[in-house]
Amino acid sequence: QVQLVESGGGLVQAGGSLRLSCTASGITFSNYVMGWYRQAPGKQRDLVATISTGGSTNYADSVKGRFTISRDNAKNTVYLQMNSLKLEDTAVYYCKARQEYSVINSWGKGTLVTVSS
Repeated sequence: QVQLVESGGGLVQAGGSLRLSCTASGITFSNYVMGWYRQAPGKQRDLVATISTGGSTNYADSVKGRFTISRDNAKNTVYLQMNSLKLEDTAVYYCKARQEYSVINSWGKGTLVTVSS
């Protein structure tokens, strides 16, 4: 059974940085496409970034140039480095895992990021 545990969220001032981590268990991590999504209050859950099994990355336009997704297969962990944070980045950030060539998604419980002025 897939388990995803996010960490690293918190309160940060605008312009600051945070690094989120998501550690997976119960899977062969290197076979999974990993992603970060976020959901602000009253809004839908949106894609932030994804990273393929081969390391190819994809970003939402709103975070390009500010956020970086990376993975460490030896640690079963995916990271999201967030720089130049803006008020609008405030959201619960969720980790998602999907086995390559599968349509089944597994989600973590999320970690809250609050950006203050």
